[in-house]
Amino acid sequence: MMHPHRHHPVAEHYLLHPQIIRVLRTIFGEESLAVQSMLYFKPPSARGQALHQDDYYLKRRPGKCVAVWMALDPADEENGGMMIVPGTQDTPILCPHEADPALSFTRDEVEVSAGLQPLRVRMEPGDVLLFNGSIIHGSLPNRSVHRFRRASIGHYVAASPQSIAGYYNPLLRPDGRALVLPATEWGGPCGQEPKL
Repeated sequence: MMHPHRHHPVAEHYLLHPQIIRVLRTIFGEESLAVQSMLYFKPPSARGQALHQDDYYLKRRPGKCVAVWMALDPADEENGGMMIVPGTQDTPILCPHEADPALSFTRDEVEVSAGLQPLRVRMEPGDVLLFNGSIIHGSLPNRSVHRFRRASIGHYVAASPQSIAGYYNPLLRPDGRALVLPATEWGGPCGQEPKL
């Protein structure tokens, strides 16, 4: 489910939760803007999400986004828990290739450099994982018989960006007021793609 905060006040409350906003202020060194909320359900036998970088999609100029990924169920190897690739936090945006549709519900996948390996992250309900938009991350399919792997995800940027991919407008300030930024053009290292 994309952007549940636009449809329900409870989702907006958690996207702008004061504890999250306080941590983000420390990370960014300034106020943050909420860009996106997502709710993943991932039932048994659901596909995973191929390894990717969030900044490829947000196209925030300048700087990086921060993802706040909260487990709503236990998340582990069996039910398709999160994987991150340590050491990729400063990796430039990589050009994706097409992912295996039998394993991933998303189409884009990036290669992991030689010597780096995805690390599976076990999480319990309420655990929160924060990472920047360069970190390569994803998940495997849910191979459990009866277990969901639900998660709530928010993406945030520092309050001083000049533009962002148009799909994400309007952004939200910590007090809930909306802000519309100029739309970033696609292109850059991965070639020309349509403006969102």
